[in-house]
Amino acid sequence: MNLVRIWVIAANGFRETIRDRILYFIGFFALLLLLALQLLPQVAVGTDEKIFLDFGLGAIGLLSAMVAIFVGTGLISKEIEKRTVLVLISKPVSRGEFILGKHLGLCSVEAVLVGAMALIYLGLLRWSQIAFQLGSLLVSLLYLLIELALLTAVAMVFSVFTSSILATLLSIGIYFMGHFSRDLLKLGKITENENIEALTQTLYLILPDLERLNLRNQAVYGLLPNTSELLLDALYGLVYMVLLLTVAILVFSQREF
Repeated sequence: MNLVRIWVIAANGFRETIRDRILYFIGFFALLLLLALQLLPQVAVGTDEKIFLDFGLGAIGLLSAMVAIFVGTGLISKEIEKRTVLVLISKPVSRGEFILGKHLGLCSVEAVLVGAMALIYLGLLRWSQIAFQLGSLLVSLLYLLIELALLTAVAMVFSVFTSSILATLLSIGIYFMGHFSRDLLKLGKITENENIEALTQTLYLILPDLERLNLRNQAVYGLLPNTSELLLDALYGLVYMVLLLTVAILVFSQREF
């Protein structure tokens, strides 16, 4: 692996994606929060501040997840469909470097996007004089970035062996299943059926538990898990991401163009 080549691919991917109307998400987010500030006091008297805190974090998570999925699934499949991948792999660039560079480039875009939305969010909280715990919110956003990096890896795994549309649908499915996998596990126990319980346990082990990286509810109330739990959850997300990228590289290496 050549770090310089990976960095060049990442930088090119970053510039490409930033130009691809990604910055419009920031404007949409700002408009969404301004509307929420106007509407929430009228429909949720007394609880509007907590709802706005939660709504802002949720909007950042949802919009950035859309970028991770919709752009992530097109990173590889678009290159394959347009045959531009033939030019890239004919150069002294390994397929592993290509995958890692694309992943790093999109993760950089997501970091910029989350950072920009976070500044708007925190600015509006200050302007509206809504009390919040800055440390808890920042930790929540940091774990969101880990989730996005993992989700991008999921999108890339699907994109290396299937079409962009199917990869998008599968990635969306993994996103929702990952956030509801714990509920799925509980549902299996409620049924008291051994086969169903075994199936839900298997799915829980295979699917990424994205709720481990979702600290939104705790951040709203200024509460966070203890340090050891936070470190374990971060390690879980990073290890899962590395495994997914390894799978993507192995599958992509076996493809013939």
